[in-house]
Amino acid sequence: MANNPAVLEQQLIAWRHELHMHPETAFEEVETSRFISNLLEAAGLDVHRGIGGTGFVANLKVGTGKRVIGMRADMDALNMTEEGEVPWRSQIPGKMHGCGHDGHMIMLLGAALKLAVQPNFDGTIRFVFQPAEEPGTGAKAMMKDGLLEKFPMEEIYSLHNRPVKPFGTINTTSGPIQASEDNFTITIQGKGGHASAPQNTIDPMIVASQVILGLQTIVSRNVNPQSCAVISCTEIHTDGAHNAIPSKAVITGDTRSYSPEVQDLLEKRMREICMNICQAYGAKCDFLYTRVFDPTINWKDQVKKCVAAGVRAAGAENTFDDFEPSTGSEDFGVFLQQIPGCNMFLGTGENEVMSNNTLLHNPRFDFNDKIIMTGVNYWYELAGICLPKA
Repeated sequence: MANNPAVLEQQLIAWRHELHMHPETAFEEVETSRFISNLLEAAGLDVHRGIGGTGFVANLKVGTGKRVIGMRADMDALNMTEEGEVPWRSQIPGKMHGCGHDGHMIMLLGAALKLAVQPNFDGTIRFVFQPAEEPGTGAKAMMKDGLLEKFPMEEIYSLHNRPVKPFGTINTTSGPIQASEDNFTITIQGKGGHASAPQNTIDPMIVASQVILGLQTIVSRNVNPQSCAVISCTEIHTDGAHNAIPSKAVITGDTRSYSPEVQDLLEKRMREICMNICQAYGAKCDFLYTRVFDPTINWKDQVKKCVAAGVRAAGAENTFDDFEPSTGSEDFGVFLQQIPGCNMFLGTGENEVMSNNTLLHNPRFDFNDKIIMTGVNYWYELAGICLPKA
Protein backbone atom coordinates (compact mmCIF):
# COMPACT_ATOMS: atom_id res chain seq x y z
CA MET A 1 0.00 0.00 0.00
CA ALA A 2 2.66 2.52 1.05
CA ASN A 3 4.57 1.76 -2.18
CA ASN A 4 1.62 2.95 -4.28
CA PRO A 5 0.85 6.67 -3.71
CA ALA A 6 -2.68 6.46 -5.16
CA VAL A 7 -3.63 3.47 -3.03
CA LEU A 8 -2.05 5.04 0.06
CA GLU A 9 -3.93 8.28 -0.50
CA GLN A 10 -7.31 6.57 -0.75
CA GLN A 11 -6.63 4.53 2.37
CA LEU A 12 -5.53 7.61 4.31
CA ILE A 13 -8.67 9.48 3.27
CA ALA A 14 -10.83 6.58 4.44
CA TRP A 15 -9.01 6.49 7.78
CA ARG A 16 -9.35 10.26 8.12
CA HIS A 17 -13.10 9.99 7.63
CA GLU A 18 -13.24 7.26 10.26
CA LEU A 19 -11.46 9.50 12.77
CA HIS A 20 -13.68 12.44 11.83
CA MET A 21 -16.81 10.41 12.54
CA HIS A 22 -15.55 9.44 16.00
CA PRO A 23 -13.95 12.55 17.54
CA GLU A 24 -12.61 12.47 21.08
CA THR A 25 -11.72 15.53 23.12
CA ALA A 26 -8.85 16.24 25.50
CA PHE A 27 -7.52 13.21 27.39
CA GLU A 28 -10.43 11.13 26.10
CA GLU A 29 -8.64 10.07 22.89
CA VAL A 30 -8.71 6.40 23.87
CA GLU A 31 -10.06 4.92 20.63
CA THR A 32 -8.22 7.49 18.51
CA SER A 33 -4.93 6.54 20.13
CA ARG A 34 -5.66 2.83 19.80
CA PHE A 35 -6.65 3.18 16.13
CA ILE A 36 -3.46 5.01 15.08
CA SER A 37 -1.04 3.16 17.33
CA ASN A 38 -2.31 -0.26 16.18
CA LEU A 39 -1.73 0.68 12.55
CA LEU A 40 1.81 1.83 13.31
CA GLU A 41 2.54 -1.26 15.37
CA ALA A 42 1.27 -3.46 12.53
CA ALA A 43 3.72 -1.65 10.23
CA GLY A 44 6.61 -2.68 12.45
CA LEU A 45 7.14 0.46 14.53
CA ASP A 46 8.05 0.26 18.21
CA VAL A 47 5.01 1.73 20.00
CA HIS A 48 4.87 3.01 23.60
CA ARG A 49 1.41 3.98 24.86
CA GLY A 50 0.05 5.83 27.87
CA ILE A 51 2.37 8.84 27.79
CA GLY A 52 0.57 11.89 29.10
CA GLY A 53 -2.62 9.89 29.44
CA THR A 54 -3.73 8.94 25.96
CA GLY A 55 -0.57 10.02 24.14
CA PHE A 56 1.92 7.63 22.60
CA VAL A 57 5.26 7.46 20.80
CA ALA A 58 6.07 5.21 17.83
CA ASN A 59 9.76 4.73 17.02
CA LEU A 60 11.21 3.92 13.61
CA LYS A 61 14.93 3.17 13.49
CA VAL A 62 16.77 2.76 10.19
CA GLY A 63 20.48 2.11 9.65
CA THR A 64 23.20 2.80 12.17
CA GLY A 65 22.77 6.55 12.60
CA LYS A 66 22.75 7.82 16.19
CA ARG A 67 20.74 11.00 15.62
CA VAL A 68 17.09 11.14 16.76
CA ILE A 69 14.32 13.54 15.77
CA GLY A 70 10.65 13.86 16.69
CA MET A 71 7.61 14.46 14.50
CA ARG A 72 4.46 15.44 16.37
CA ALA A 73 0.72 15.43 15.63
CA ASP A 74 -2.14 16.49 17.91
CA MET A 75 -5.13 14.16 18.39
CA ASP A 76 -7.98 15.90 20.21
CA ALA A 77 -11.25 17.25 18.85
CA LEU A 78 -13.38 20.19 20.02
CA ASN A 79 -16.45 20.36 22.24
CA MET A 80 -18.77 21.71 19.56
CA THR A 81 -21.60 20.37 17.41
CA GLU A 82 -20.82 19.79 13.75
CA GLU A 83 -23.14 21.46 11.25
CA GLY A 84 -21.57 20.17 8.04
CA GLU A 85 -23.38 17.81 5.68
CA VAL A 86 -20.47 15.55 4.69
CA PRO A 87 -21.23 11.82 4.82
CA TRP A 88 -18.49 11.39 7.42
CA ARG A 89 -19.78 14.04 9.79
CA SER A 90 -19.33 13.49 13.53
CA GLN A 91 -21.42 10.74 15.08
CA ILE A 92 -20.62 11.90 18.61
CA PRO A 93 -23.05 14.59 19.87
CA GLY A 94 -21.34 17.82 20.88
CA LYS A 95 -17.90 16.83 19.59
CA MET A 96 -16.20 17.39 16.25
CA HIS A 97 -12.81 17.67 14.60
CA GLY A 98 -13.20 21.39 13.99
CA CYS A 99 -9.47 22.17 13.89
CA GLY A 100 -8.20 19.48 11.54
CA HIS A 101 -6.35 17.32 14.03
CA ASP A 102 -7.81 14.29 12.26
CA GLY A 103 -5.91 15.39 9.16
CA HIS A 104 -2.73 16.06 11.15
CA MET A 105 -2.75 12.51 12.52
CA ILE A 106 -3.40 10.99 9.12
CA MET A 107 -0.61 12.89 7.37
CA LEU A 108 1.91 11.84 10.01
CA LEU A 109 0.60 8.27 9.93
CA GLY A 110 0.96 8.20 6.14
CA ALA A 111 4.51 9.48 6.36
CA ALA A 112 5.41 6.84 8.95
CA LEU A 113 3.98 4.07 6.79
CA LYS A 114 5.86 5.34 3.74
CA LEU A 115 9.12 5.74 5.66
CA ALA A 116 8.79 2.21 7.02
CA VAL A 117 8.83 0.68 3.52
CA GLN A 118 10.80 3.35 1.65
CA PRO A 119 13.30 4.70 4.21
CA ASN A 120 15.26 7.72 3.01
CA PHE A 121 17.04 8.41 6.30
CA ASP A 122 19.62 7.03 8.70
CA GLY A 123 18.79 7.28 12.38
CA THR A 124 15.65 7.25 14.51
CA ILE A 125 12.34 9.07 14.14
CA ARG A 126 9.96 9.30 17.07
CA PHE A 127 6.39 9.87 15.94
CA VAL A 128 4.76 11.72 18.84
CA PHE A 129 0.95 11.66 18.99
CA GLN A 130 -0.10 14.22 21.59
CA PRO A 131 -3.43 14.48 23.43
CA ALA A 132 -5.19 17.60 24.67
CA GLU A 133 -3.71 20.31 22.47
CA GLU A 134 -6.87 22.43 22.52
CA PRO A 135 -6.81 23.21 26.26
CA GLY A 136 -3.01 23.56 26.20
CA THR A 137 -2.35 20.75 28.67
CA GLY A 138 -1.34 17.73 26.58
CA ALA A 139 2.29 18.63 25.88
CA LYS A 140 2.91 19.35 29.56
CA ALA A 141 1.29 16.03 30.49
CA MET A 142 3.63 14.15 28.15
CA MET A 143 6.62 16.05 29.50
CA LYS A 144 5.54 15.28 33.07
CA ASP A 145 5.43 11.60 32.14
CA GLY A 146 9.09 11.83 31.10
CA LEU A 147 8.71 12.06 27.34
CA LEU A 148 12.14 13.56 26.74
CA GLU A 149 13.86 11.45 29.37
CA LYS A 150 12.41 8.15 28.11
CA PHE A 151 12.51 9.09 24.44
CA PRO A 152 15.24 11.71 23.97
CA MET A 153 15.17 13.75 20.77
CA GLU A 154 17.61 16.26 19.35
CA GLU A 155 14.89 18.27 17.62
CA ILE A 156 11.13 18.11 17.04
CA TYR A 157 8.74 19.26 14.31
CA SER A 158 5.02 19.91 13.88
CA LEU A 159 2.59 21.21 11.27
CA HIS A 160 -0.91 22.67 11.33
CA ASN A 161 -3.37 23.13 8.50
CA ARG A 162 -4.16 26.75 7.57
CA PRO A 163 -7.36 27.28 5.54
CA VAL A 164 -6.63 30.97 4.95
CA LYS A 165 -3.34 30.19 3.21
CA PRO A 166 -3.27 29.12 -0.47
CA PHE A 167 -3.61 25.41 -1.11
CA GLY A 168 -0.37 23.44 -1.01
CA THR A 169 1.82 26.18 0.44
CA ILE A 170 4.38 25.66 3.19
CA ASN A 171 4.46 28.62 5.58
CA THR A 172 6.81 29.21 8.50
CA THR A 173 9.20 31.74 10.03
CA SER A 174 12.08 31.95 12.47
CA GLY A 175 11.37 33.18 15.98
CA PRO A 176 7.83 33.74 17.25
CA ILE A 177 5.18 32.07 15.11
CA GLN A 178 2.31 31.73 17.59
CA ALA A 179 1.45 33.60 20.76
CA SER A 180 1.08 32.67 24.38
CA GLU A 181 -2.39 32.62 25.88
CA ASP A 182 -2.97 33.71 29.46
CA ASN A 183 -6.44 33.74 31.01
CA PHE A 184 -7.63 36.17 33.65
CA THR A 185 -10.58 36.49 36.04
CA ILE A 186 -11.20 39.79 37.81
CA THR A 187 -13.75 39.69 40.62
CA ILE A 188 -14.94 43.10 41.82
CA GLN A 189 -16.83 43.16 45.12
CA GLY A 190 -18.91 46.28 45.65
CA LYS A 191 -22.07 47.00 47.61
CA GLY A 192 -25.37 46.31 45.95
CA GLY A 193 -28.63 48.12 46.46
CA HIS A 194 -31.76 49.54 44.89
CA ALA A 195 -31.24 51.06 41.45
CA SER A 196 -33.15 54.16 42.57
CA ALA A 197 -30.59 54.97 45.28
CA PRO A 198 -27.09 54.57 43.82
CA GLN A 199 -25.67 56.89 46.47
CA ASN A 200 -26.05 54.06 48.98
CA THR A 201 -24.09 51.56 46.91
CA ILE A 202 -20.61 50.86 45.60
CA ASP A 203 -21.56 50.05 42.04
CA PRO A 204 -19.25 47.30 40.67
CA MET A 205 -20.53 47.98 37.14
CA ILE A 206 -18.95 51.44 37.19
CA VAL A 207 -15.74 49.99 38.61
CA ALA A 208 -15.71 47.20 36.02
CA SER A 209 -16.16 49.71 33.22
CA GLN A 210 -13.18 51.72 34.42
CA VAL A 211 -11.11 48.55 34.78
CA ILE A 212 -11.90 47.42 31.23
CA LEU A 213 -10.94 50.80 29.81
CA GLY A 214 -7.84 51.00 31.98
CA LEU A 215 -6.58 47.62 30.83
CA GLN A 216 -6.54 48.81 27.24
CA THR A 217 -3.92 51.44 28.08
CA ILE A 218 -1.37 48.72 28.89
CA VAL A 219 -0.88 47.80 25.25
CA SER A 220 -0.81 51.40 24.06
CA ARG A 221 1.28 52.86 26.88
CA ASN A 222 3.29 50.13 28.62
CA VAL A 223 4.19 47.58 25.97
CA ASN A 224 7.02 48.47 23.59
CA PRO A 225 5.43 49.32 20.21
CA GLN A 226 7.86 46.89 18.56
CA SER A 227 6.44 44.06 20.65
CA CYS A 228 3.04 42.44 20.29
CA ALA A 229 0.37 42.14 22.95
CA VAL A 230 -3.40 41.71 23.05
CA ILE A 231 -5.68 42.12 26.07
CA SER A 232 -9.27 41.03 25.48
CA CYS A 233 -12.04 41.26 28.06
CA THR A 234 -14.54 38.74 26.73
CA GLU A 235 -17.23 38.38 29.42
CA ILE A 236 -18.75 40.27 32.31
CA HIS A 237 -21.20 38.74 34.78
CA THR A 238 -23.08 40.32 37.68
CA ASP A 239 -25.69 39.41 40.27
CA GLY A 240 -27.80 42.46 39.50
CA ALA A 241 -31.28 42.90 38.01
CA HIS A 242 -33.24 45.60 36.17
CA ASN A 243 -33.92 47.44 39.40
CA ALA A 244 -30.98 46.26 41.52
CA ILE A 245 -27.41 47.48 41.42
CA PRO A 246 -25.23 44.36 41.73
CA SER A 247 -22.89 43.64 44.57
CA LYS A 248 -20.39 41.79 42.43
CA ALA A 249 -19.05 41.89 38.86
CA VAL A 250 -16.74 39.31 37.30
CA ILE A 251 -14.67 40.11 34.21
CA THR A 252 -12.97 37.31 32.27
CA GLY A 253 -10.76 37.29 29.20
CA ASP A 254 -7.33 36.48 27.86
CA THR A 255 -4.06 38.01 26.76
CA ARG A 256 -1.66 37.14 23.92
CA SER A 257 2.02 37.88 23.49
CA TYR A 258 5.23 36.38 22.11
CA SER A 259 7.63 36.51 25.04
CA PRO A 260 7.74 35.71 28.77
CA GLU A 261 8.90 39.28 29.41
CA VAL A 262 5.72 40.71 27.90
CA GLN A 263 3.65 38.13 29.77
CA ASP A 264 5.23 39.31 33.03
CA LEU A 265 4.56 42.95 32.15
CA LEU A 266 0.91 42.29 31.28
CA GLU A 267 0.26 40.41 34.50
CA LYS A 268 1.96 43.05 36.65
CA ARG A 269 0.25 46.07 35.10
CA MET A 270 -3.16 44.40 34.95
CA ARG A 271 -2.97 43.55 38.63
CA GLU A 272 -1.91 47.10 39.55
CA ILE A 273 -4.65 48.75 37.49
CA CYS A 274 -7.38 46.45 38.83
CA MET A 275 -6.37 46.83 42.46
CA ASN A 276 -5.91 50.59 42.34
CA ILE A 277 -9.12 51.36 40.45
CA CYS A 278 -11.09 49.21 42.89
CA GLN A 279 -9.44 50.94 45.83
CA ALA A 280 -10.28 54.34 44.38
CA TYR A 281 -13.98 53.43 44.27
CA GLY A 282 -14.03 51.68 47.64
CA ALA A 283 -14.49 48.22 46.11
CA LYS A 284 -12.50 45.06 46.71
CA CYS A 285 -10.71 43.14 43.99
CA ASP A 286 -9.56 39.57 43.44
CA PHE A 287 -7.25 39.15 40.43
CA LEU A 288 -6.47 35.70 39.01
CA TYR A 289 -4.01 35.34 36.10
CA THR A 290 -3.35 31.87 34.65
CA ARG A 291 -0.75 31.00 32.00
CA VAL A 292 -2.27 28.44 29.66
CA PHE A 293 -0.20 28.35 26.44
CA ASP A 294 3.48 29.16 26.09
CA PRO A 295 4.50 31.12 23.00
CA THR A 296 5.68 28.99 20.08
CA ILE A 297 9.17 30.13 19.11
CA ASN A 298 10.74 28.45 16.07
CA TRP A 299 14.47 27.74 16.01
CA LYS A 300 16.38 29.22 13.07
CA ASP A 301 18.32 26.13 11.96
CA GLN A 302 15.24 23.92 12.14
CA VAL A 303 13.24 26.44 10.09
CA LYS A 304 15.86 26.06 7.35
CA LYS A 305 15.29 22.30 7.31
CA CYS A 306 11.51 22.76 7.12
CA VAL A 307 11.92 25.17 4.21
CA ALA A 308 14.20 22.73 2.41
CA ALA A 309 11.64 19.96 2.91
CA GLY A 310 8.89 22.28 1.68
CA VAL A 311 10.81 23.05 -1.50
CA ARG A 312 11.18 19.33 -2.21
CA ALA A 313 7.57 18.48 -1.39
CA ALA A 314 5.69 21.51 -2.73
CA GLY A 315 8.16 23.48 -4.84
CA ALA A 316 10.10 26.67 -4.18
CA GLU A 317 7.20 28.76 -5.52
CA ASN A 318 4.96 27.37 -2.76
CA THR A 319 7.39 27.55 0.17
CA PHE A 320 7.63 30.66 2.34
CA ASP A 321 9.81 31.51 5.35
CA ASP A 322 8.25 34.92 6.07
CA PHE A 323 4.96 33.87 7.67
CA GLU A 324 3.42 36.68 9.70
CA PRO A 325 3.19 35.40 13.29
CA SER A 326 -0.28 34.43 14.48
CA THR A 327 -1.78 35.54 17.78
CA GLY A 328 -3.45 32.14 18.01
CA SER A 329 -1.85 29.69 20.43
CA GLU A 330 -0.35 26.21 20.03
CA ASP A 331 0.58 23.65 22.68
CA PHE A 332 3.66 22.70 20.65
CA GLY A 333 5.47 25.69 22.15
CA VAL A 334 6.11 23.65 25.32
CA PHE A 335 8.37 21.28 23.39
CA LEU A 336 10.29 24.12 21.75
CA GLN A 337 11.24 25.49 25.15
CA GLN A 338 13.18 22.28 25.77
CA ILE A 339 14.61 21.24 22.40
CA PRO A 340 15.10 22.87 19.00
CA GLY A 341 12.32 22.54 16.47
CA CYS A 342 9.89 24.21 14.13
CA ASN A 343 6.15 24.48 13.59
CA MET A 344 4.84 25.23 10.12
CA PHE A 345 1.48 25.89 8.48
CA LEU A 346 0.22 23.89 5.52
CA GLY A 347 -2.08 25.95 3.31
CA THR A 348 -5.39 24.22 2.56
CA GLY A 349 -7.46 27.07 1.13
CA GLU A 350 -8.72 26.79 -2.45
CA ASN A 351 -10.81 29.97 -2.70
CA GLU A 352 -9.35 33.40 -3.27
CA VAL A 353 -11.67 34.80 -0.61
CA MET A 354 -12.15 32.34 2.23
CA SER A 355 -15.72 31.94 3.50
CA ASN A 356 -16.58 31.39 7.14
CA ASN A 357 -17.43 27.74 6.72
CA THR A 358 -13.80 26.92 5.91
CA LEU A 359 -12.26 28.51 8.99
CA LEU A 360 -10.82 26.59 11.93
CA HIS A 361 -13.12 26.14 14.94
CA ASN A 362 -16.17 26.73 12.75
CA PRO A 363 -19.00 24.17 13.11
CA ARG A 364 -18.95 23.58 9.34
CA PHE A 365 -15.20 23.07 9.07
CA ASP A 366 -13.84 19.91 7.46
CA PHE A 367 -10.20 19.09 6.76
CA ASN A 368 -9.29 19.27 3.07
CA ASP A 369 -8.50 15.71 1.97
CA LYS A 370 -6.77 16.95 -1.19
CA ILE A 371 -3.82 18.15 0.90
CA ILE A 372 -3.07 14.84 2.62
CA MET A 373 -0.37 13.63 0.25
CA THR A 374 1.37 17.02 0.28
CA GLY A 375 1.62 16.67 4.05
CA VAL A 376 2.83 13.09 3.77
CA ASN A 377 5.49 14.08 1.26
CA TYR A 378 6.59 17.03 3.39
CA TRP A 379 7.16 14.78 6.40
CA TYR A 380 8.92 12.23 4.19
CA GLU A 381 11.32 14.82 2.76
CA LEU A 382 11.95 16.31 6.19
CA ALA A 383 13.09 12.90 7.44
CA GLY A 384 15.74 12.69 4.71
CA ILE A 385 16.94 16.24 5.34
CA CYS A 386 17.19 15.92 9.13
CA LEU A 387 18.68 12.41 9.10
CA PRO A 388 20.56 12.12 5.80
CA LYS A 389 22.07 8.85 4.74
CA ALA A 390 25.85 8.70 4.80
